[in-house]
Amino acid sequence: MKITIVAAGKIKEKYLSLGIAEFTKRLTPFANVSIVEIQEEKMKENPSEAEKQKTLAAEGERLLKQVPAGSYLIVLDVYGRQASSEELAAKISELGLQGRSSITFLIGGAFGLSEQVRQAADEKLSFSRMTFTHQMVRLLLVEQIYRAFKINRGEKYHW
Repeated sequence: MKITIVAAGKIKEKYLSLGIAEFTKRLTPFANVSIVEIQEEKMKENPSEAEKQKTLAAEGERLLKQVPAGSYLIVLDVYGRQASSEELAAKISELGLQGRSSITFLIGGAFGLSEQVRQAADEKLSFSRMTFTHQMVRLLLVEQIYRAFKINRGEKYHW
């Protein structure tokens, strides 16, 4: 299976980079994982609603250009559906059984997502009603993808 993570912004904290690298390495027996980063759009100080939407639209357009053709698109969105680790594992398994060999997870930037990105999603997923940095969400995501593959293989990972 091919897993692509498309994200706005670079990881700045070393501890997050190390964690992401570790789980990406652990995923190699299960999936081909790639992470594509785009530069975040700059937001003006105290933007109007129209300026904010314009910035989000520009960033969203660039994010969507990085989604491989034919890939099942799961957008991480605060307004998305919350799922357990087992439910994410079941979704990945279901997509594989349907012959979907490419899944893309999309993480927006610090200012959120454009409506265009939300509309392009095959599914919207929320990790929590709590707020996390988009860099931290990337680490949580690769860990959860790894956990999903371990669950699907019946291997001990869920203590």
